[in-house]
Amino acid sequence: MELSILELFLNASIVVKSVIILLLLASIISWMVIFERWLYINKVSQEFLAFESRFWSDSGLEALLAESQEEGHQTIGAEYLFQIGFLDYKRLKNENIDSETIMSSVQRNMRAALSKEQTLLEKHLPFLATVASVSPYIGLFGTVWGIMNSFRGLAGSSQATLSAVAPGISEALIATAIGLFAAIPALIAYNKFISESDSLVSSMEGFKEEFSAVLHRDIQTK
Repeated sequence: MELSILELFLNASIVVKSVIILLLLASIISWMVIFERWLYINKVSQEFLAFESRFWSDSGLEALLAESQEEGHQTIGAEYLFQIGFLDYKRLKNENIDSETIMSSVQRNMRAALSKEQTLLEKHLPFLATVASVSPYIGLFGTVWGIMNSFRGLAGSSQATLSAVAPGISEALIATAIGLFAAIPALIAYNKFISESDSLVSSMEGFKEEFSAVLHRDIQTK
């Protein structure tokens, strides 16, 4: 008689059931993280391209700063680096501090801002890495436990037939299957998001250097 996956789950031992429930919860949370990270990283990428285009236009630094400080405007990515750097630059320049000290302070603050942006980009990614690496082993534990129980039950049986042990083994193998189901999407998403995050950080690092050069030229001409 064929058993459905639900019937196999209901007939499984409490340990195997616990493993399956844990893996299903990990999978659900992973998909929530994947969706949230996909939205956020795409938003940062689009905002970076849009801001870079405005930055190299003829709108001027003051206009860009005013735009970034508008009420309700969310400042992220390169725009956040620009805002932090330019505000520090204006403050120090009004205090008649030498250019080397000004640029050193501006670059230090922009490095701190870049580090903050990198942390935001990589938020929750360690969870995906953990699910990807641990889920198969948790599933394997459930499988080994289930098979062990099946053979223990077989030892007390008068007839050792395949039909007697097959349901127990099937129940146990579900844990491994669900472990892989949780791990594979998490691993793919983690690699994708880490690659995109590194690329964005590299682009923002390049913007930081270009903006520093613009400020350095500005302070030398005044």
